[in-house]
Amino acid sequence: MRHRDRILASLEGVYREAFDGARAREDGAAADRLDFEFQRDQIHLEVLLDLRDLLFHQAEPDRQEEESGSSVTDLLDKAQKLRRFTRPL
Repeated sequence: MRHRDRILASLEGVYREAFDGARAREDGAAADRLDFEFQRDQIHLEVLLDLRDLLFHQAEPDRQEEESGSSVTDLLDKAQKLRRFTRPL
């Protein structure tokens, strides 16, 4: 699994290249749009990474249970946990 910092650095690299190109062309509107899009995409990506971490860490005990012969949490249980996590307060 790719590390969070590596993923965010890749996103920043893509936007930085496009942003620098827009500034070199003196296209302020494109630079502003790219700045906004980068911030929006970074937030979306961080949420997805948080969900990935949440699901991955919940799966670790399941693997331990699987190895010890105990029952494994089924997909419905994981979906319910995710639903509770994303439900508004």
